Amino acid sequence: MKHEDRKGRKHCTYGRSVNKVSILHVGIPTFKLVVQNRFLIYSDTIQADISRTFRNRGYRTKLCNRVQSVRVIFQTKMPIAKDRISYYYDAEVGTSYYAPNHPMKPHRLAMAHSLILAYDLHKYMEIYRPRKSYMYELSQFHAEDYINFLSTITPDKQHEHAGMMQKFNLGEDCPIFDGLFEFCRTYSGGSIDGAVRLNQGLSDISINWSGGLHHAKKSEASGFCYVNDLVLAIIELLKHHARVLYIDIDIHHGDGVEEAFYLTDRVMTVSFHKYGDMFFPGTGAISDIGENSGKYYSCNVPLHDGIDDDSFCDIFKTVMKKVMDLYQPGAIVLQCGADSLAADRLGCFNLSLEGHAECVNFMKSFKIPILVTGGGGYTKSNVSRCWTRETAALLEKELCEDIPEHDFYYQYYSDGEYKLKVTPTFAIENLNTKQYLQSVKNLVLQNLSSLDHAPGVQMQIVPSDTVIPEFDENSVKTAERWSTSEFVYRDDEFY
Repeated sequence: MKHEDRKGRKHCTYGRSVNKVSILHVGIPTFKLVVQNRFLIYSDTIQADISRTFRNRGYRTKLCNRVQSVRVIFQTKMPIAKDRISYYYDAEVGTSYYAPNHPMKPHRLAMAHSLILAYDLHKYMEIYRPRKSYMYELSQFHAEDYINFLSTITPDKQHEHAGMMQKFNLGEDCPIFDGLFEFCRTYSGGSIDGAVRLNQGLSDISINWSGGLHHAKKSEASGFCYVNDLVLAIIELLKHHARVLYIDIDIHHGDGVEEAFYLTDRVMTVSFHKYGDMFFPGTGAISDIGENSGKYYSCNVPLHDGIDDDSFCDIFKTVMKKVMDLYQPGAIVLQCGADSLAADRLGCFNLSLEGHAECVNFMKSFKIPILVTGGGGYTKSNVSRCWTRETAALLEKELCEDIPEHDFYYQYYSDGEYKLKVTPTFAIENLNTKQYLQSVKNLVLQNLSSLDHAPGVQMQIVPSDTVIPEFDENSVKTAERWSTSEFVYRDDEFY
């Protein structure tokens, strides 16, 4: 359809037809356009001012340099298309077993997936079985000798390599177990491929609850984490986005991710965590703000025991609104560690499912491509409740509080009377006074105010999303030749 501005110049809009058409008055006198749900405007007179006008009013815009065009996603209340949300799960990760009495239980992933199926949430998103990442992909961040050791070490051989075990911090917290390297390849593959789908515009939201292992370092394991899938996913996102925002709501500081990007302004890390009292990992002071070109691009919000929904959500929204206004990321990675919930075996916060999910809702409201991962969480039934609740939040679905009866794991929810809620086992005093939280908020906002503008990046050739190396066809099994994750076609695939 054609429209004329006040000077008689014609402008063409192209868009898919929708039932609801709205009138949008752009804050520039020469434009009054009929806006459909998604459309492109082409004009020789359109300038970046229009893009800013749309963005300031809450729309997401993309200004292309090759042709002077603006793409506006109009904010109408419409159902999210199934093909815009990708979800990654492989049953193998749920059968992994760290060690007897170890607090990390990958079995929680199977429980979460089963509960997601029980609520029929899988019908509203595309399900993928993640491919196993290749060693060269893991080595984009991790040291090759470390990855090589992980790929070859087995439980029955570990006593022969005591020196290397100590060098790579493997042992009690990060034990060697059967299938360790396949476990790492699978959960990291889900995060990497989720990032690829965001880059290619195939999804707006990617979910990988098996990911989020944020403590792993370049050359060592740490805090139950071996391969840092978050760093690998961010590296993938940086191929297409000048700026990537990482957010961590795990009760433990996201030290591995912060350390990886401490010296750059292309990634901003924001972590809300328990700090002090020798709480693991002991990092994440408010004064840790990054160095060199990364100064002020590491943001830490240290909290005390017992913080509740109101206090946490208030400081979270205040900080993240400021970050989004200043940093203007092209993509977001959100780590949703569930150990910040009340009643966690290793945690000491008082968050409910609603408080935890409110952080997810808030970041989703910015309508920027987002990768959502799991993380910590050591009360299995609450972890599965949490990630099911947050899957529903991403899908904009309401869930019944009564957990549906299902064939697997239903009995585990007797601890909360089979309800979709967290029941604290004992009260934890909230040591976060109003004065303390206000002082933290003021310091964080002061640091953020030191950022003059969103940093740019030089133009360069965009690397390919996934470069699969050449293989000898006779030496590689067919199942190992996958270059992308496997789409699961049947609803009963996991039953």
